[in-house]
Parts: sequence; C-alpha cells; structure tokens
Amino acid sequence: MFKNKTNNQEYKSGKSRTMERNVIAKNSTFVGEITSDGDFRIDGILEGTLKTKGKVIIGVDGFIKGTIEATNAEIEGKFSGQLSIANILTIKATANISGDIVVGKLSIEPGATFNASCAMKGALKELNKTNETKQASEKTA
Repeated sequence: MFKNKTNNQEYKSGKSRTMERNVIAKNSTFVGEITSDGDFRIDGILEGTLKTKGKVIIGVDGFIKGTIEATNAEIEGKFSGQLSIANILTIKATANISGDIVVGKLSIEPGATFNASCAMKGALKELNKTNETKQASEKTA
C-alpha cells in the first residue's frame, strides 16, 4: 500500500546504499553457521561458523566458540577456535583469545590474554618469495 518504488527496485537489483550491521545481543545464544556480506557485532554467544566480507566485533560480554572468516575484526570479549582475518585483527585489553589465528596485520593491547598459534599472511608471502629466490640462485650457481 505504501511501497517506495526506488527502494523496492534497489532490493530486486541486489544493490543497497549502506552496509548493514548485524547484532547478536547480550543474553542471546546462536548456534550454527552465518554467512553475510555485512558487519557483525557479537555481545552474546555464538557457537559455530561466521563468514563475512565485513568486520566482526566481539563486545566485552561476547563469546565466540568456533570459526570466523572476515576482512577485519576487533575483539574485546572471548574467542576460542579458528580465526582467519584478511586484513587487521585488533585485540583489546579485555580480550581472551585461544586457538589458531591467521591474519594480515595484528594489534594487541597490553593486558589481553593471547594463547594462540598465529601466522601472518604478509610474512608468509615474503618468506616464500625469499625461499624461492634462494632456491633459484642455488640452481644457477
């Protein structure tokens, strides 16, 4: 009855004006797999997998047990599992992290608990290039 044609057309074409932020609120528990292009803020509990092209924020009261794949992340709460961040992972002083982590860049504030194995993508690429160069020069020598 009161439909806006431009908004309806944007919805049908798959184009939106702004990126949405999804929230799992405090005192909420979600179990399962989430896939999205938008940002996420977790103030409750998530057990499972979260895949997004956006940013993931785990609030002070938030807890994720499982797997996260995202472009950027900021953690103030608890995380346990496998974390794969393409760009920057920021770990705040209140954070408690355990598991396996692969990041592009890492920032950890003093006071954070960080009990994880960590690999940096940029460092791995540079190390592989260095090894390939050494092997090539050894073959020609």
